[in-house]
Amino acid sequence: MSERSLGARLSLWLALQSLAGLGLVCGALYLALDWTLAQRRHETLAQKETAVRELLAEGRAEHRPEDLPHLLDDMLAGHGDLALTLTDAAGNTVFARPLPAGVQAAAHRFAIAVDGWPAPVQASLQLDPRADAALLRRMAALLLLAALGGTAVISLGGWLLVRLGLAPLRQLVAQTGQLDADTLARRLDGGAQPAELQPLIAQFNALLDRLAAAYAQMEAFNADVAHELNTPLATLISGSELALRRTHSAAELQEVLGSHLEELDRLAHIVADMLFLSRAQRGSGARRTQVASLAALAAEVAEFHEAALEQAALVLRIEGDAAAAVDAGLLQRALSNLLGNATRHATPGSAVLLRIVRQDGRIQITVENAGPAIAPEHLPRLFDRFFRADPARSQAGQHHGLGLAIVAAIARMHGGGTLAESADGRTCIGLWLGDTQMTQTSPNGAAS
Repeated sequence: MSERSLGARLSLWLALQSLAGLGLVCGALYLALDWTLAQRRHETLAQKETAVRELLAEGRAEHRPEDLPHLLDDMLAGHGDLALTLTDAAGNTVFARPLPAGVQAAAHRFAIAVDGWPAPVQASLQLDPRADAALLRRMAALLLLAALGGTAVISLGGWLLVRLGLAPLRQLVAQTGQLDADTLARRLDGGAQPAELQPLIAQFNALLDRLAAAYAQMEAFNADVAHELNTPLATLISGSELALRRTHSAAELQEVLGSHLEELDRLAHIVADMLFLSRAQRGSGARRTQVASLAALAAEVAEFHEAALEQAALVLRIEGDAAAAVDAGLLQRALSNLLGNATRHATPGSAVLLRIVRQDGRIQITVENAGPAIAPEHLPRLFDRFFRADPARSQAGQHHGLGLAIVAAIARMHGGGTLAESADGRTCIGLWLGDTQMTQTSPNGAAS
């Protein structure tokens, strides 16, 4: 049944339902006819009983006993389907007209009190059922043919209606068959489709929109990966070629190898970040443990950025605190990326604010810095891989544009999301964590 087409299944079920419905109707008609014939036989026997009683009463008064059989024969003339037997009190047969041999019929027995007879006469009437049985057989055959014929006609009509009704689906199949990677911009046309298929068409077109966006993002990602990997590889190749063209001293070779090591380290970081994002994309989850103080966790991360903050003449303040069940290592990595991003883009001599807030059952962690505002059209893409709002910014070549993408991945691994705002010379970028199982919150903040 699972391999049969939808049209075949609908037609089959319609045929079975038609057969069942017509069968019930025909069966009811057959039973009604059978009951009607039985009632007719009962009424016929009752009428004949009355006639026999009247005849015996009149015959005894007006005729001789030996004339009684002739009177009964005259009464039964033209009724070949009737049988009558009369017996007296001694069991002697007074009159007998049996049914043909081999015919079985129920007997209708009754007693007749006759004037002048010492005891009532026992009478037995039988009605030949063969005519009714033949009528029932003919009717059963006709009803069976009617049921089968009606089922066939209804099934054929149902098959045609199902085929016509499924024509829009075949049109959709033809439209979807024309879609491929080069025609993702095309959408299904639902103008001629019934209302029942409109939600499906809308959902499918929305799926195509998401697929086209994902495909475009994948194409852009492939181009970005090629660009990011091409630069260090080109540097390594050109440096190696220059080193092989002439003899170098040990110090010069050491300098060349050191430069190559830096490029290889950059390649390793790009590959490691891409592998992390790939695992996160496949649904890898966070290994949560209870952290008593997120502010203390942030302070530990801040220690690794002290030199960069001091070099940029920045002051870091941590406000708020909360306890939560999180993956401490992943959250430290996200905070490190946020702090690194703020340090690179903050106005020298300003303050960087790391704020931890519990709100509406979730924890929000943001890093805010003073600096040039980010254009509103760039804010939704800040967490895309390899995206840079301003590729010409200083140190753009040292940072491959995966930091905020990793922040977004870590937020998703904690059942949360990201946020970004930029206005009036202040930029706030952060993440929120869902289902943190918060047990306590400290209003005190730490500063560094």
